[in-house]
Amino acid sequence: MAAARRLFPRWTVPLRPVSAAAASGALPKRVKVVEVGPRDGLQNEKSVVPTPVKISLINMLAETGLQVIEATSFVSPKWVPQMADHTQVMQGITQLPGVSYPVLTPNLKGFQAAVAAGAKEVSIFGAASELFTKKNINCSIDESLERFSEVMAAARAADIPVRGYVSCVLGCPYEGKISAAKVAEVSKKMYSMGCYEISLGDTIGIGTPGSMKEMLTAVMKEVPVGALAVHCHDTYGQALANILVALQMGVSVVDASVAGLGGCPYAQGASGNVATEDLVYMLHGLGIHTGVDLQKLMDAGTFICNALNRRTNSKVSQASCRL
Repeated sequence: MAAARRLFPRWTVPLRPVSAAAASGALPKRVKVVEVGPRDGLQNEKSVVPTPVKISLINMLAETGLQVIEATSFVSPKWVPQMADHTQVMQGITQLPGVSYPVLTPNLKGFQAAVAAGAKEVSIFGAASELFTKKNINCSIDESLERFSEVMAAARAADIPVRGYVSCVLGCPYEGKISAAKVAEVSKKMYSMGCYEISLGDTIGIGTPGSMKEMLTAVMKEVPVGALAVHCHDTYGQALANILVALQMGVSVVDASVAGLGGCPYAQGASGNVATEDLVYMLHGLGIHTGVDLQKLMDAGTFICNALNRRTNSKVSQASCRL
């Protein structure tokens, strides 16, 4: 796939803030975009992506202005073979000042390996679904929280911040609809354990703006909105609409995956996360500051799509290229 000329509508540059009337809708002035492509985006790839490709992708993403890039996952290679090179990736990337490179750690063993490889921030992942938790990490929700307590204690001792993921917040491939109260309960427990931020994941992308509003309303009664993020997969084409609802409710941290890569090894049929390019395009159109250079972001998307020999899932990239 040859490099393509980017064609942006003239009105997208320069950015102008929204009017005072529009701002009264409580949209945040700034959004932190958490790039999860190198981990969440690549973990579902059937063919193993070469380590140098992963390293180059992370380095390209760091040059875009993104503040947070989830680099890899310290899980057992038996469960997620794609992430078996986690140590090589962490030691091979160029860590820029002002950029965080968190890694996923399912247990104390993973945490210890991550710290030894140079990780300065980690993430733990739970779910609001008992069956999904059993399929994903082979234990109950309560048992998963017990495992996390070991990681949290070690992280506190090492002064390492921990982010918490709650999967299946708007639906589960095994249980169907998940109650907003259950999501709020799990989120509260993870926040109380010391997670500085809770990322609420629509893992199978089944949510709508209505269910997003209902879920966030419940969670915000238990966890401060400033400690919440949303993580929306785009299976049903609802991701941007759901994110907009979250922004209107005060959420100012959004996860996304470059080129819309991803899925979930334990949620068959789930498509990738919302494309980072599409998210940034929407945020800039709303006059919301991200600090991200959209052109450089699209270049990173082109790079990884070339490496994977596939077309981007980003609508913005598709529309902005003459192929």
